[in-house]
Amino acid sequence: MGLKIDLNCDMGEGFGPYKLGMDEEIIKLVSSANIACGFHAGDPNIMDQTVAMAKENNVGIGVHVGFPDRLGFGRRDIDVSREDLMNYIIYQIGALDAFCKKHKVRIQHVKAHGSMGNMSFVNRMIADAIVDSVQLVIPEAKLYVLPGTEIHKAAEEKGLSYVLEVFADRAYNKDATLVSRKIPGAVIKDPKEAAENVLRMILDGKAKTLDGEFIDIQADSVCVHGDTQGALEIVHYIKKRIEEKGIKIAPVGQWHQ
Repeated sequence: MGLKIDLNCDMGEGFGPYKLGMDEEIIKLVSSANIACGFHAGDPNIMDQTVAMAKENNVGIGVHVGFPDRLGFGRRDIDVSREDLMNYIIYQIGALDAFCKKHKVRIQHVKAHGSMGNMSFVNRMIADAIVDSVQLVIPEAKLYVLPGTEIHKAAEEKGLSYVLEVFADRAYNKDATLVSRKIPGAVIKDPKEAAENVLRMILDGKAKTLDGEFIDIQADSVCVHGDTQGALEIVHYIKKRIEEKGIKIAPVGQWHQ
């Protein structure tokens, strides 16, 4: 079997009349979509439209769970109890699942957004709450995790199917976590640099840190952000370079089909 990779993107992140990202164009280039569910972004109409677009383009559908923080776009840490966090996650899964039923498709995966995701890398309580929530309501779904983090360990220990995710347009720390967006150089905007990073991670199992060092990493899925400056050009170029190497781009839900 040839080498496969999933290319995922955060989508449905507008709200009401406000639009964010170029979903209509980018969904034609990726294999999986992480759909906002009304907490950090998104609303019922946008969720409905994004699920319909994903179905039309044979794109795997994921629940992009985030903190209830539209004003901060889910990128602010929240001091939350385990019970509250689990209910936030279950609520968002249920909301997207309803639209999936409407369009006769299924949820492929779950991915934590913004600060919830970042906190799950280092905070075992947050990691356990995410894993336990998924296992309670959609145990057949896959969980996107950052390799070597607490959420990766929690999913592995609890037996939840997971996908090792790397980031095309983000810089890494030496511990394989993502560099804070507040630090210069955290977001990579050059398509060639992003593509070079992606191929290195897929083929060589190495990620380049902000300090220029190389660390071990494993990639099942590559995330590209639709709201990054020049996102469409970045995704186009990454897809082109991946396919030039003979690597098949496919949703993780179809890997064993």
